[in-house]
Amino acid sequence: MKIPFVEPAICLSVFAMTLTAPLTTQYVYRRIWEETGNYSIAPDSNVSECAKNKSSPIFAFQEEVQKKVSLFNLQMDISGLIPGLVSTFMLLSHSDHGGRKFPLILSSVGALANSAWLCLLSYFAFPIQLLIASTFLGALCGNYTTLLGASFAYIVDQCKEKKQRTIRIAIIDFLLGIVTGLTGLSSGYFIRELGFVWSFLIATMALTVNLIYILFFLEDSMKEPSSQNVSISWTEGFKNLFNRTYMLFKNNSGEQRSLLCLLLFTMITYFFVTIGISPIFILYELDSPLCWDEVLIGYGSALGSVSFFSSFLGIWLFSYCMEDIHMAFIGIFTTMVGMAMIAFARTTLMMFLVRLPFLFTVVPLSVLRSMISKVVRSTEQGTMFACLAFLETLGGITAVSTFNGIYSATVAWYKGFVFLLSAVLLLIPAISLCAVKCVSRNAGSYVLLIQEESSEDSSDR
Repeated sequence: MKIPFVEPAICLSVFAMTLTAPLTTQYVYRRIWEETGNYSIAPDSNVSECAKNKSSPIFAFQEEVQKKVSLFNLQMDISGLIPGLVSTFMLLSHSDHGGRKFPLILSSVGALANSAWLCLLSYFAFPIQLLIASTFLGALCGNYTTLLGASFAYIVDQCKEKKQRTIRIAIIDFLLGIVTGLTGLSSGYFIRELGFVWSFLIATMALTVNLIYILFFLEDSMKEPSSQNVSISWTEGFKNLFNRTYMLFKNNSGEQRSLLCLLLFTMITYFFVTIGISPIFILYELDSPLCWDEVLIGYGSALGSVSFFSSFLGIWLFSYCMEDIHMAFIGIFTTMVGMAMIAFARTTLMMFLVRLPFLFTVVPLSVLRSMISKVVRSTEQGTMFACLAFLETLGGITAVSTFNGIYSATVAWYKGFVFLLSAVLLLIPAISLCAVKCVSRNAGSYVLLIQEESSEDSSDR
């Protein structure tokens, strides 16, 4: 008996990703620390020493390690850019006709292979430069945005009503928050009690269970995948993918096309800032004057993940008294305040308190995904999410690379500069959202027509 719920696959994948991301950053930090100089690792910890006194010789060494780690992260992100973009776009566009399970399977295989390689790398202490090669190969199978894009398309296939779609997507973000929060809270203890090898092995086991669930238990949301793509060449198939994307915009009226482009631009610019700044948090916390250990970093990650839960509650409550676009405004402006405050956080207590303005950080992402899905027909959802995942992959990797480069260049003279820059950049999606509000007034009737047609298509399917 097949199960029509993709949520278990999302939770298992997010658990593995949330556990692996800080593990990888701290593992790279440790290896580079050891390879750069003769300063020792604390015997009861898996993280390096940290100097708060600028006159100490270890302080300058610490700044050098920060730069090297940031630049290494930049190289890893760039290595996965092109294969991730191509595979994400092709897999999700193809899912409109071939079903949603294939991109879920292939991206899970890539994540599993990459996690298994991290186990081997940490166990045998292979050169960390091999991480760049594994990132490239793993991206050929898709990445995290591929899995999420296919999952959201899967959910949209099942939702017929406008409000149901927004709430269902918010529930997914809520589950993401629960999983990332608990995983982040425990990640420090994983490192301290089990070490890197066993921690990577746990993530690998979770991804194995996830792949088994998708292969043998998950029902495809499209009961009868189209046979149009059978016996056609790769060249023709690739042309069809681009043609469907072109028609996604061409079939809409001028105002509707403008609305769709504005929504995509708003989503990606907001995504660019929030994703790009995420890995900088750990580097910022490892460095002086905070000098956090792995347990405090886990607490910080868990507290940051509370935003998924609070964002879900916000969407659920606000949906009764305000429009989607107003919820997005609240999320953008509160996140902007949080970014500005972090730039001046110098104590552990202050670093925990500045997480409060981030309570609605996820709201714009959930709401904008829902708004975008309402603009296109049900038969175009896979292509639309392919475009969105393509842009998220491009924007995410470019953002992480950009912010790592900026942090590396500015860490020596002002560590908080990158957070102030993030607060300023969030003005862009805020202004774009104002334009969305103006355009949506004129395009509203067309959106209602699309939703009616989508409901008919869903009932006929």
